[in-house]
Amino acid sequence: MNVTSNIEGILPILHTPFDANDEIDRDSLQREIDWAFEQGSNGVCSAMVSEILRLTSEERVELNQLIVEMTAGRGIVVASVGAESTRQAVDFATAAVDAGCSAIMAIPPISTALPLTALHDYFSALADAVPVPLIVQDASSYVGASIPTDFYVRLLDEYGPQKVLFKPEGAPIGPNISDLRDASDGRACMFDGSGGILLIDAFRRGVIGTMPGIDLLDGIVALWAALKNNDDATAYRIYFPICALVALQLQAGLDGFLAIEKYILVKRGLFATDRRREPNSWSLDPETQSEVDRLLAMLTDALAAS
Repeated sequence: MNVTSNIEGILPILHTPFDANDEIDRDSLQREIDWAFEQGSNGVCSAMVSEILRLTSEERVELNQLIVEMTAGRGIVVASVGAESTRQAVDFATAAVDAGCSAIMAIPPISTALPLTALHDYFSALADAVPVPLIVQDASSYVGASIPTDFYVRLLDEYGPQKVLFKPEGAPIGPNISDLRDASDGRACMFDGSGGILLIDAFRRGVIGTMPGIDLLDGIVALWAALKNNDDATAYRIYFPICALVALQLQAGLDGFLAIEKYILVKRGLFATDRRREPNSWSLDPETQSEVDRLLAMLTDALAAS
């Protein structure tokens, strides 16, 4: 099992590729993972844009097993295990660790707004169930309810920063990152989850890494390096086309990310199809596609200039 407490840096969220029969396309998944490490990723993750909520329970377990096998020890693997019941989440977590995942990540249940006592029981059960770190994710900018800062701090006090980490995506993301940083006296280890649109702001507020969609990974890696090197000119040159691309994705919520990111993965030659699990609330229209193409060309030029 590849277990490590050194969970940081660039950990892209993998998309789940599907073939014409709506089955997981293993060849495309392997290309995606290989490309992630070729670009300099520290690891890979399954999460919301992996369409985990649209997979069967068996497919969720299989996906994490495949990711571990295809990663082949090149970096850490984080498995998203959030579910509608504690029993489901613990079962997903146990299966992920048995498969060799380095950490688990969980959103709260989304079908009901839980009182804080029930939310604490849910995350505590996950933390206690497995020996690997737990990343607590607030994905309320597009699904579920927000998690208050004092709740994060309580978990941190109980389990410590090596066991419990955080991915705060509730709006306003930047101020919430700073709030948790200050409330925890700098102990909270946090990841940016904005897809890159708020990465510069999040970096300056003290995140230890980022979990972007994989479609713009070459740009995210270069942007992260520029930030680490205090090279603002390069950082902003790369950031602006990334920011514009993510803005297009945001306008249609989770299905906006899925539609545009899978289109880009096909365009990059990593996926055979841009197939998503049905039903979907939005699909890529020709005018948005043209704008995506223009912005991708701008990002390519920005990376070449760097």
